[in-house]
Amino acid sequence: MQITASMVKELRERTGSGMMECKKALQETDGDLEVAIENMRKSGLAKADKKSGRVAAEGRVAIAISDDKKSAAVVEVNCETDFVSGGDDFLGFVTAVANTALANQPADIAALGELALDGGSGSIEDARKAMIAKIGENIQLRRFELLSSEDGAFGSYLHGTRMGVLVEMVNGNDELLKDVAMHIAASNPLCVSEDEVPAETLEKEKEILRAQALESGKPADIVEKMLTGRIRKYLAEITLLGQSFVKDPDKTVETLLSDSGAKVNRFVRYEVGEGIEKKVENFADEVMAQVNG
Repeated sequence: MQITASMVKELRERTGSGMMECKKALQETDGDLEVAIENMRKSGLAKADKKSGRVAAEGRVAIAISDDKKSAAVVEVNCETDFVSGGDDFLGFVTAVANTALANQPADIAALGELALDGGSGSIEDARKAMIAKIGENIQLRRFELLSSEDGAFGSYLHGTRMGVLVEMVNGNDELLKDVAMHIAASNPLCVSEDEVPAETLEKEKEILRAQALESGKPADIVEKMLTGRIRKYLAEITLLGQSFVKDPDKTVETLLSDSGAKVNRFVRYEVGEGIEKKVENFADEVMAQVNG
């Protein structure tokens, strides 16, 4: 049977696959569109499984907040290249995953994958595999966090596609929420206040600072005074309340909040690819491997 351009076009529209793949699939099924779709789905899912071992260190962060601002979800979905992460299809998928997480409150990533995708016809996992087959990159649901508030409200800030911050604030307003979220994106505090700094982290820093102070050769009592000052400075640098506000460095975030009678209960800051070891490719070696292969 002759494979026409209109047949290829229809198959492309229904599968989202490339022109040559569609033409080949139609040739193999003697023009049977439905069988071609079934075969492509099978091969597409198989390709998805093969791609699952590749490093996916690019991607997007998305945030969903309920209408009453009392609950929120932040998710990170990874892919392999910034070209894919910047596409509308990937953006739509990540946004839908965030909305699904907020609406259904899953317990973990596996449970999230089993949920029906917001606005879709199948599960999130089905949509993920279909996107892998269409785009040709490994795509992974990496992490998510669900938050709810009794006495506050949530606000957020997205910095491009790679960073998202979610803030829970009491007695705040939209502008203040956004300003503080933007500050967190820029300054990356470890926690809200000094009492939230892990004891292990603080003790490790004390050891380092004490060793540095002892190298000065000063008496022990002077060393302890130096240590106290340096610890105070360290805590100011790593806590949200102690940091200088990025939009007005003359005041701390604590002062900014106090002036408005507001309080930050907690925050979540996601940056795409944090902790993922990205493989560094040697282009010359890659070309030679193809030549020799």
